[in-house]
Amino acid sequence: MEIKLGLKENWKQFTLLVIVNAFVGGMIGMERTIFPQFAGAEFGVASKTAILSFITAFGITKAITNYYTGRLANTFGRRNLLLFGWLLAIPIPFILMYAPNWNWVIFANMLLGISQGLTWSSTVLMKIDLVGEKDRGLAMGLNEFAGYVSVGLIAFLSGYVANKYGITPYPFYIGVVISITGFLLTFFFVNDTRAFVKKESITAEARQLKNVFIETTFKNKTLSTITQAGLVNNLNDGMIWGLLPIVLFSYHYNAHSIGIVAAIYPTVWGIGQLFTGKMSDVYSKKAMLFWGMFLQGVAILLIPVSSTFYMMVTISIILGLGTALVYPTFLSAIAAATSPNQRAESIGTFRLWRDLGYAFGAIISGVTADLFGINAALILIGAITITSSLIIKLRLPVTIAADKDCIEAEVVRLALQEHRKIQLIDVRTKEEFDEAHIPNALNIALNDLKSRIASLDKSCQFVTVCGKGGGRSTEAANLLKEFGYNAIWLCGGTKKWMNLAD
Repeated sequence: MEIKLGLKENWKQFTLLVIVNAFVGGMIGMERTIFPQFAGAEFGVASKTAILSFITAFGITKAITNYYTGRLANTFGRRNLLLFGWLLAIPIPFILMYAPNWNWVIFANMLLGISQGLTWSSTVLMKIDLVGEKDRGLAMGLNEFAGYVSVGLIAFLSGYVANKYGITPYPFYIGVVISITGFLLTFFFVNDTRAFVKKESITAEARQLKNVFIETTFKNKTLSTITQAGLVNNLNDGMIWGLLPIVLFSYHYNAHSIGIVAAIYPTVWGIGQLFTGKMSDVYSKKAMLFWGMFLQGVAILLIPVSSTFYMMVTISIILGLGTALVYPTFLSAIAAATSPNQRAESIGTFRLWRDLGYAFGAIISGVTADLFGINAALILIGAITITSSLIIKLRLPVTIAADKDCIEAEVVRLALQEHRKIQLIDVRTKEEFDEAHIPNALNIALNDLKSRIASLDKSCQFVTVCGKGGGRSTEAANLLKEFGYNAIWLCGGTKKWMNLAD
């Protein structure tokens, strides 16, 4: 079967993966509304720090799993990791229903973190693999829409069930249905997407990162700025997840009302991404990230001075809009700034730090709430979020794109016109070369290059060329560099050069 990149070309698998991710999100929604009451009613846990310990356990395990999913995706396959994640999800609702003490709840959330890391990361990578460069933002918007609308709907449903039938076991039956259905859908219908990565890599022009983890975390200005924002986004989400139901409970909201307010935020977040995902393909990613984080910070700072139901609904809407602006943009920006064969690891690294934000948010807000009160925790997290938006404003480049490991044809043409010492080496076969080639290019087939390296002048700047660029020309440039030659490959290859000539 011929591999073609694009949303339209792969709509069947893409749609299936959107549905699968809705089930992934549903597993989070099962807990979102009811856990503070579940902790108090079933286990007598009242401390804010102790209640938020389940989010800490979830956040740390999910974050670490995100990283290793990215590292292992190319080796073991996205589909296999997705299946394993669903397998781990199946026992979680049963553990929560029959947990004899709070430690079992923590263990269930560690399993949930591992499961979510495997399943959500895999669906993200698979969608990016399928669509190619053009519609990445839209793809991520659809992915996150499905996941977070499901979070919101299941959060509302679990709150409704808890209010009508009790806090346990009935809300957890929802998780049983979700986990089994997700596993069966994946097992019977989902295909792996590594072949699409290989296809895109042939013509990719992005520079290879020397150390993906270090560059994504600290060194690369684009990747590290996006990563800090991702961490802060989930830091405030971890706080909202744990403390917002407690705030509403202190205002004497019942489980149903808490469910409505808690559901609006992820639902607006999810639906909004249908639009913001495509927007990130068209408009400034930097502007979307700045305003998204800024809106989140403002909304959080409004919570301590609000108590009415309609004001809380408004805050949830603002939070949802702010998060919708950044969430698909994070992932499409990371994908745009990395090469296809390093994308999974870079996204995994980003998602490691982003989801550690859950743990940081739970710990910081829990300890601050216990020591100084919930309002102090809300003000602190709101201030951190606004600071993150300012870092984006000051540090993130206006144009987000991968550094290229190749040189553009226009640059080479200009250098040749200035009589610089440049030698083009066409590494295709003689037959391909004879069909069409760049004037004055030296034809040395890739298979023969190593044996003829010694005859080349080391004082030259070598530009390696193939048909479309990025395949054989990349290998040739790397080989020349290994032997101490100054070499780079030509972006777009012979085809792009000839098109310019026309």
